[in-house]
Amino acid sequence: MVQKKKVVKYRRPFQLNIGIFIFAFIFIYLIFNVFSYLTTTHISVYEVGQGTIAQDNVYRGLVLRSEKVFTSSYTGSLNYYVREASKVGSNSLVYSVDESGNVSKMIDEAGKESMDSKTILNFEEDITNFQTTYQPLQFYHVYAFKDNLDSSLEEALNMGALESISEYAENAQNYNTFHTVTAGADGVVVYYTDGFEDIGLDNFSADMFDESSYTKTSTRKSETVSSGSPAYKLITSELWNIVIPIGEELANRLAEDSVVQIRFVKDDKTMYADYSLLTKDTHNYLVLELRSAMVRYAKERYLEVELLLTNESGLKIPNSAITEKEFFTIPADFFFENGEEEARGVLVEKYMENGEKSVEFTAPIIYFEKDGMCYIDNEKIESGARLVKTDTNQQYTVGMDTAELKGVYNINKGYTIFKQIDILSQNEEYTIVKTGTSYGISLYDHIALDGSKVSEDELINGK
Repeated sequence: MVQKKKVVKYRRPFQLNIGIFIFAFIFIYLIFNVFSYLTTTHISVYEVGQGTIAQDNVYRGLVLRSEKVFTSSYTGSLNYYVREASKVGSNSLVYSVDESGNVSKMIDEAGKESMDSKTILNFEEDITNFQTTYQPLQFYHVYAFKDNLDSSLEEALNMGALESISEYAENAQNYNTFHTVTAGADGVVVYYTDGFEDIGLDNFSADMFDESSYTKTSTRKSETVSSGSPAYKLITSELWNIVIPIGEELANRLAEDSVVQIRFVKDDKTMYADYSLLTKDTHNYLVLELRSAMVRYAKERYLEVELLLTNESGLKIPNSAITEKEFFTIPADFFFENGEEEARGVLVEKYMENGEKSVEFTAPIIYFEKDGMCYIDNEKIESGARLVKTDTNQQYTVGMDTAELKGVYNINKGYTIFKQIDILSQNEEYTIVKTGTSYGISLYDHIALDGSKVSEDELINGK
């Protein structure tokens, strides 16, 4: 008989599999990171850099001058003898009126043959000079040249024609049908009216800057004139003004000076101008006070000028990073330097368990200091806390006064810290802030790109 053998299962001793251990560690690490990613605020990071803002400082202003309109005393055909925007004396011939129309017709016919060779040569030189200096990018100069050429041509033709028929014209004057009119005063002749002749710095209004309702009537384009109708206008002073509506920011920027360099967009001419700031009906205006170049722009009621302001240089940050935070404001004289703790702080009144009063030195973060006030938050000192001065027993209750500061959230340490900024200039996208402020940001700091999405002491997972 075969004896059955009992089989005992062999148990291997436990052996640690290092591979499983590493896999488990990595798995737990991944789970932790996924959890952290899902529960941590994600915010785009911006690195602070040095820069400037190129601002568009081109403004359109209203031109105000000393102007006087002269009306005709006669009715008839009209001829001018002075180029527009040129200076005349009080006895200079400006225009003539022919009641019958005969003399005016003869002037037109004689004008075609009255131009001498010297006048023709002058016109040829003007045209040649314009051709040699013309720039395709400044095409607007063509229109100005054409207007000047037309005025000069009319002046030369009519004056020459009048001289050639002087005998016939004198006979017509004797019969009181032909009248020559001289300038009523010294000044610059202009052949248009617009109703703004009596407008000055004391009576202009905001609606006058709406050019859609502006109308300009030319007297030169009319071949006839009626008695009592405007015939020409004289600008009687070299002093003139350009009034420009401006915003509060520019008004503050210009408040500390009185002279600015400007560029006329029309012809790219630059000059310095005195200026003053005027507030009228809650609107801010820049008043440029000019003593020259009036003749060059005598035909214009509105002018585009560029203010050649120095571009501010500093730390450049996006506007989206800027936010506001409310702070307690505490008189700076409550703060003192504590030599033992090497910190600047205040004495906060405390009550012991037995009810006795004591004071405790506390050093809060000072975010900003201005006009004798320090700005702090509620991290170390809460609203209602009472501060004391040991030398005078003067007290101050925290929270009595608060103020908001503009700033950004610095995230250099992985969590948000509010930093106050001192704005120098700003456009639609970027802001230039002052460099080297005691409580502000520095070059190459990392800040939250969108300041509205974070708050103080918040852990940041930057990207």
